Amino acid sequence: MSARTESLQPAELKAVYAISRIVAETLDRDEALAAIVRLARPVFIFDNAVLYLETEQGGLEPAFARAIGRGRSTEADLAWGERAAYEAFHTGSDFLYQPEVDPNRDRLEQHFYLALPLRLGGKCIGSLVFIRFGGPTYKEEQINLAKFIATHVSQVLEHRRLVERIANLEAERRLARLQSDFVATISHEFKTPLGFIKGYSTTLLRKDTEWDAQTRREFLGIIDEEADRLSELMDNLLDSSRLQTGTLDVTKQPVDLNALIDEAQARWQTRHPELEIHWQPGPSVHVLGDPKRLAQVLENLVGNAAKYAPEGPIWIALKQQAGWAQISVRDSGPGIKESEQTLIFKRFYRSSSLKSGTRGSGLGLYICEQIVKAHSGEIHVKSGEGIGAEFQVRLPLDDARAARGDKEKAL
Repeated sequence: MSARTESLQPAELKAVYAISRIVAETLDRDEALAAIVRLARPVFIFDNAVLYLETEQGGLEPAFARAIGRGRSTEADLAWGERAAYEAFHTGSDFLYQPEVDPNRDRLEQHFYLALPLRLGGKCIGSLVFIRFGGPTYKEEQINLAKFIATHVSQVLEHRRLVERIANLEAERRLARLQSDFVATISHEFKTPLGFIKGYSTTLLRKDTEWDAQTRREFLGIIDEEADRLSELMDNLLDSSRLQTGTLDVTKQPVDLNALIDEAQARWQTRHPELEIHWQPGPSVHVLGDPKRLAQVLENLVGNAAKYAPEGPIWIALKQQAGWAQISVRDSGPGIKESEQTLIFKRFYRSSSLKSGTRGSGLGLYICEQIVKAHSGEIHVKSGEGIGAEFQVRLPLDDARAARGDKEKAL
């Protein structure tokens, strides 16, 4: 496919120049093609223009089409030149079909095809088809102009291919960095409790030293805590992986959030009697959810509050309003910068102001957000540096239970 500018008229040259600018300035393929069709139509007669691209199976399928001339109102019934597209694609040459005009037949039934192969890197990747209904026949200078247009369409496709290639490279770079961060984070997180377990168990097994009962109990307590820490890390990693693949199991049933928090608070106080938790149970508030996963959200939020604000109390509140239940977990810790308040829900992200002196994998809040979303809910944080943090979880109320309650009240 070749074309020469000598045959072009001033108006055609002007259109080609405008098309060149579109190709250079427009990143969106369909937007560029629509502009090319709009610019070409005044200087090159056609009723339909169709772009066919090669499929992975070696066939062709339309990627862009415009009906702008005769028969536009019956677009669905029009011919789109598929056979002409195949001829140009398989031969690599222009394909021209121009029947004798029959003045007694409907013009929409008399199809004139001009199909041009499209090439990228020496390979034919599709066809551009122009269709006229009822003529006129394509003249040589018009075919020459059509070749210019096809060349520019190829450039649009090349542009898009380069943009996609850059996007893929960027995605690969981000993935590689994520994997690197993952390995570094997890290696560090696993190494720390393993180091404690190994160190204290080795110390207890020393044959040259006798340990009193209190010391042994203290060392075994540390080993037990670090083993729990390892188990928690493994659970978080597995849940994170399941969330990424969309296979996290969520089985919903009516859940009384008041009872759920009550039970969770009792567990925390048993495990950590030194933790000061303010929680005032109230009336039942029901949502439709997975009690195990919702308890996991509470566990993560309270665990974070205890981790980052060990000296201060934790406040838990539950309220019901306008079809929603809201659970709040507030601490008096160092707080979270405003610039990081959306980032902390991302996988493996850890706040720069919280990294020092605290241990974490950066998975807890990510898992919380995904579980809450799986319940059609929302999670937010209200915070600022030095003023603590309040995490708010909003979940839709159980409508069926609320309706039954209203009915019972009416009776």
